[in-house]
Amino acid sequence: MGDDMGGVRPESLMMSHGHDPHQTEGSVKVPIYQTSTFEFASAAEGKHFFAAKGAGYIYSRLDNPNLRVAEARLRVWDGAEECLLFGSGMSAISTTLLATLRPGDIFVHSHPLYGCTDFLATTFLPEFGIMPVAVTGDMHESAVEAAVEAAMAAGTSDARLGMILLETPANPTLDLFDLEMYAAIVERHGRPGSRPLLAVDNTFLGPMWQRPLEHGADIVIYSATKYIGGHSDLVAGAVLGDRGVLEPIGHLRADLGTTASPEVAWLITRSLETLQVRTDKQLENAARVAGFLRDHPKVRRLRYLGLLEPGTRAHDVFKHQCLAAGALITVEFDGGEAAAFRFLDSLGLIKLAVSLGSTESLAEHPGSMTHAGVDEDVKRRLGITPGLVRLSIGVEAADDLIADLAAALDAV
Repeated sequence: MGDDMGGVRPESLMMSHGHDPHQTEGSVKVPIYQTSTFEFASAAEGKHFFAAKGAGYIYSRLDNPNLRVAEARLRVWDGAEECLLFGSGMSAISTTLLATLRPGDIFVHSHPLYGCTDFLATTFLPEFGIMPVAVTGDMHESAVEAAVEAAMAAGTSDARLGMILLETPANPTLDLFDLEMYAAIVERHGRPGSRPLLAVDNTFLGPMWQRPLEHGADIVIYSATKYIGGHSDLVAGAVLGDRGVLEPIGHLRADLGTTASPEVAWLITRSLETLQVRTDKQLENAARVAGFLRDHPKVRRLRYLGLLEPGTRAHDVFKHQCLAAGALITVEFDGGEAAAFRFLDSLGLIKLAVSLGSTESLAEHPGSMTHAGVDEDVKRRLGITPGLVRLSIGVEAADDLIADLAAALDAV
């Protein structure tokens, strides 16, 4: 881990790490520091704080005690030196990309991507001369290298690989990407004084079920709205990695104003206390739900990491790279969108809503909702079909979830 925790397990550290009650009138819980600005003890201290970033508190857009506690606790799970909290997952991703990529760079990204990330990669960044290269989970190392080399040949004379961003498991297909393979590609494309970065959007498994830094990633990104927040009552993002790697991202966060608020940071701190127990229950429930859905005659195809076929490349990556199967399931129906909508509209206990990773179970239709903006040909090629439904399993009683799904399946 990034800190010497004296052998104390992360779930225990979530109750106190980074907070000294004796500095807050004995308050066991971290108070909310509801302030925009902080008073300096002297003009010299103010000068010092501005000259030495992080030396003290200046303004809550730059730093805040709630941020420091939440960031200190979150980085325990990934063993990271540094953590930065953002106002949303997309602000975490966009700030990271803008701080890292430059005109003329080659930007390799996994496909499929969450719809808004896909927009950044394929529409927004190319306007600034950044060339996207899409890779899929079934591509071998030689195919990825060939795609990169082709992009560099088509680019400027000084084109370089700037970053690889992998969303693994992919949203919503749950395709897996071999992080160590991509880490080797990054190493080969390093230049004196310059090295591409490998960033991983780990939202779908969260820090409980996958640790990308242990497999060669430089940066881990989260929509902390999901499993980390876990209660559907906040929107936040997080970026983790070595201090030297995150330094330019942190500077740009302050300048762009994409920092999480004290209230959101406080809620993240609250949520981290139950991260272990929440995700343990979600994992258990998802396995039971997947077992029920696997053999149902109305389900044309089921995707769940716990049921990958042994001997396949995806299963090999899962066993090596992931700590557990997570709590996301996709089901595909014959009958396309009409069948998927009948299923969704017949759910009762499970909520029809986007997002994922919260205590309540959620269901959505990627093709017309989270991935509505993705090109139709791309969706079809990647398996985001009209009959595909994504399920995020929560902490309800598994028998009740199965009963709800059984009733909805009767309507398909």
